[in-house]
Amino acid sequence: MTYKREDLVARAAKVRLFIFDVDGVLTDGSLTYGADGEMVKTFNVHDGLGIKLLQEAGIKTAIISARRTPIVLARAKDLGIDYVHQGGHDKLTPFKALLAELGLAEEQVAFIGDDVVDLPLLSRVGFAVSVPNGRQEAQQRSHYITEAAGGRGAVREACEYVLRATGSYDRVMAQFLV
Repeated sequence: MTYKREDLVARAAKVRLFIFDVDGVLTDGSLTYGADGEMVKTFNVHDGLGIKLLQEAGIKTAIISARRTPIVLARAKDLGIDYVHQGGHDKLTPFKALLAELGLAEEQVAFIGDDVVDLPLLSRVGFAVSVPNGRQEAQQRSHYITEAAGGRGAVREACEYVLRATGSYDRVMAQFLV
């Protein structure tokens, strides 16, 4: 489905919480295992700064991921993401709990996902985002599909879209323009 730019901006302008999937979104979806069986994931530094800029604009951030790994907890701690739920394909239950905890409505939430486990959230949030390397089903339920691939700047692109829509972009970028 194609959305008019003004409709996308209106949706993104309402965002007060941005939720991120991990595999295929914050990473490129690859899972690397060392000789001892330890899993390694690679995160994009540009994506991380995008998340920090959202937080500076007063937008809450969260991770809801089907896979459970301490690597995600470490990255979330590094970025100051307060809410992290891992483990299990049911993303709807932690989503509803987070909305209740923060007192937010679904239309005030952005979510970026790439696979079928993300469909319940992509179908409910006010600003649904997917990546060009995401599954067709995820893209079909998204309002916006990033140009950058998952793990390659897609999160930064989506964060900046929300920052511009909320009118916060110039303010949070001013610190770098001294």
